[in-house]
Amino acid sequence: MEVVKIENVTRVYQIGKIETKALRDVNLSMENGEFTALVGPSGSGKTTLLQMIGCLDQPTSGRVFINGNDVTTLNRNQRADMRRGTIGFIFQFFALIPTLTAYENVEMPLLLNGHTPHERKERVMELLKAVDLVERANNRPDQLSGGQQQRIAVARALAPNPKLILADEPTANLDTENGRQVMDLMQRLNKETGVTFVFATHDPRVIGYAKRVVTLQDGKIEKDTKVNGK
Repeated sequence: MEVVKIENVTRVYQIGKIETKALRDVNLSMENGEFTALVGPSGSGKTTLLQMIGCLDQPTSGRVFINGNDVTTLNRNQRADMRRGTIGFIFQFFALIPTLTAYENVEMPLLLNGHTPHERKERVMELLKAVDLVERANNRPDQLSGGQQQRIAVARALAPNPKLILADEPTANLDTENGRQVMDLMQRLNKETGVTFVFATHDPRVIGYAKRVVTLQDGKIEKDTKVNGK
């Protein structure tokens, strides 16, 4: 099943009299369970494409389908509902709420989605165990290492059982060892849960984990390669 389908998408940004085409007539589809890297130099369009897939921005022309739904026809509130129920996000700077514990950060999407206290506790503990941080449940982000914070961010992204996880430079603020641990975790969870992962990156270490590498240049897909044996 196609989780993502991009049809003839162009995104133009207008600043004063200056017009910039961030994406140019892009076509792309992704199946359930893929582990895909979007790569390319700064300004190539990979972050813009990630924002389109994440319902964070709308194309100037073309259509975006997420889990079979044409999100270009949705209003702002409907797109927010789509993000909350279908898409998980992992950010470069972790984006944990500093005043909440690790447990509470993972719990937050479940609170927003109206889960019962019992359901929330069961799911949060399951995820803390999956990222090997049960013993850090009551620690705030400033009491965790960068690698631990990103693992909590992965758990939070998975909390509402999304169809799709989007990660923007997920290892950019981590050292080599912590970056490896986070990518090992994401790869394992992809295999165990079947959730589709899409990550924008320029880090060769991260690209090496991908089952598929989509290379962008000047807002166009220059190359789309499936990696054998992944």
